[in-house]
Amino acid sequence: MLGHTEPVATSDRWSVEQVLKLAPDAASVRAARALAAPRRWSDLGSNESLVWGRCQGSARQPYQVTVDLTEPAFRCTCPSRKFPCKHGLALLLLWAGGDGPRANGAVAHAAVSDFAAAWSSERSERAARTEARRQVRAESPPDPEAQARRLAQRRSLMTAGLDDFELWLFDMVRQGLAAARRQPFAYWDTAAARLVDAQVPGLAERVRAMAGEVHRRPDWADHLLAEAGRWWLAVRAWRRWDELPGEVAGDLRTVLGWSRRGDDVLAGERVHDRWHVVGLRQDEDERLLSQRTWLWGEGTGRTALVLDFAAAGGTLAVAQVLGSVVEGELALYPGSPPPRARFTGDERVVGTPALRGQDALTTLAGATTIEAALDAAAGYLAANPWHYRSPMLLARVAATAHPSPAVVDEAGDSLPLAPDAALWSLLALSGGAPVDLFGEWYDDRLHAASAVVDGELVGL
Repeated sequence: MLGHTEPVATSDRWSVEQVLKLAPDAASVRAARALAAPRRWSDLGSNESLVWGRCQGSARQPYQVTVDLTEPAFRCTCPSRKFPCKHGLALLLLWAGGDGPRANGAVAHAAVSDFAAAWSSERSERAARTEARRQVRAESPPDPEAQARRLAQRRSLMTAGLDDFELWLFDMVRQGLAAARRQPFAYWDTAAARLVDAQVPGLAERVRAMAGEVHRRPDWADHLLAEAGRWWLAVRAWRRWDELPGEVAGDLRTVLGWSRRGDDVLAGERVHDRWHVVGLRQDEDERLLSQRTWLWGEGTGRTALVLDFAAAGGTLAVAQVLGSVVEGELALYPGSPPPRARFTGDERVVGTPALRGQDALTTLAGATTIEAALDAAAGYLAANPWHYRSPMLLARVAATAHPSPAVVDEAGDSLPLAPDAALWSLLALSGGAPVDLFGEWYDDRLHAASAVVDGELVGL
C-alpha cells in the first residue's frame, strides 16, 4: 500500500522529520508541536505496530488517539476534518522524539489500552472480511444469467429515474432560472432524492449542491445554465448507452455515479511507472471523507487521480505522503483523461521526503507553463463535457493578492487564484517569489494544493 513505506516499517526507524511529512498543512505542524508535551497526555503506550494515548483538548473527556504504524493509519475522537489531525501528529512526535530501543521519546512499550485494542481489532476484522469476500468471489464465479438480470433491473430503474428527472428539467427551464433560485432547499433535495432512489447518486449530488450554489455564487445564473445543460446531456447520452464509445460510457458512468467493481477495474488497462505524489486534497461533509491524490508518471508523463473514501469521522485506509515517489502499476478506470486509477497492490515507495536528505527538491515533476496547462485543461473538457477538476502543474509562478488573487509565470501569463486559505499560506511560504505549484483548476479559478518551497514539496 502507498502509505506503507520502508523507512517506517519498524519502530526504531522513525524520525521527527518523517512524522512532520505526514502533516496536511503547516498549521497542523505548529499545532502538533504545541501538543507534543507529556503533560498534555495520559495513558501513553506503544508496541511494535501501535502508538496510543489520551490528549486533553477542549472537550470534557480527553481525546482517544491511536496510530497504526504499519500503514500509517490514524484514529482520533476529536471533531477535526484534517487527516491526520494535530493530535495524531503530536502523538507520533512524542513517540519518535527520543532514543533507546524500548522507549521512543515519552512513549514507552506497554500493554495495549482498551480503546487502541478495540480500534485495531475492528481494522483487522474489517480486513479479514474483505479478504474473505475476495476469496469467495474468486472461488465462486458469478452466475452470468443472474448478472444479466441484475444489470437489466439496474438499467431499467435508472432509465425510469432519468425520464422523471428530464421532466423536472423541462419544468425548471419553462419556469425560468430566476424562479428556480427562489425555490427552497426541498425543491432541489426532492429531485436529488428521486435520483438516489433510481441509483443515480452522482447526478443527485450535483443537483443537491445547486441549492447552495444559486445563492452563494455571484455568477449563479451562468453556473446553473451550464450545469443544467450538462444534466440534460447526461439524460440524452443515457438513452444512447449501447452506442457510446468506451471512454464516453466511462465518463457518463462517473457523472451518474454508477460505480465499478474493483475486480473489473483491475482487469482493464494498466500503466506501470514511477508515480510522483504531487498533490493531495481532502473534502468532508456530514456523511463522507474523501481524499484526492494526484499522481504524475515520470516515464509516461501521464497524470492520474486516486480516490480514497471513509465514513465521516473515520480515517482513510491509505495515507499517501505528499512528495513520495511510488513505483508500481496503476489500474485505470475507463474514461477520458485524466483517468481515475487505483494501485494494483504491488507498488513500493522508492522515494520519500524524509529519504531525500541533502538532495533538496528544486522543481515539481511535470511542471509546465500556464499556457500549456490551460491547453491541457481545454483538452480534458473537449473530451469530456462533464469534466470538473483539471490538475495543473505550474513551473515558476509567483502569487499575488492585489489587485486580485492570481499567479503569474515567467512568460507573463496569469491565472486567477481562489481567494482561500491556501493563497495566504502560499504567500507566507514563498514571500512572493516564483515557485513550482500544483493546483486544481475549477470554477474558473486555480485552487492551490502544494508548492516547492525551500527544497520541499509542502501542502498549502
